[in-house]
Amino acid sequence: MFAFFGKVWQNFQLLPRVHAQDEEEIVDPQQVLREKCAQVPKIESLWGRYQECNDRVNSRTKTTENCQEELFDYLHELDHCVTHTLFSKLK
Repeated sequence: MFAFFGKVWQNFQLLPRVHAQDEEEIVDPQQVLREKCAQVPKIESLWGRYQECNDRVNSRTKTTENCQEELFDYLHELDHCVTHTLFSKLK
């Protein structure tokens, strides 16, 4: 049985490996666009509403309120902004 795993390991080591070139830094275009879109005034205001809600909820000890709606509103607008240009940047 151990001979079988040894054979599998040898075959696994023979598989070709793909490495990124050292001088080429891989940048995620979605992350770059999210950072850019987060600076749009409408999205900044939604982030502010989410932060206000989060602070309000964290200041209370017994509450059933959560900030799910505010978070979803923020993420929806952020993703909507990103999708306008994301797919043109993908290869």
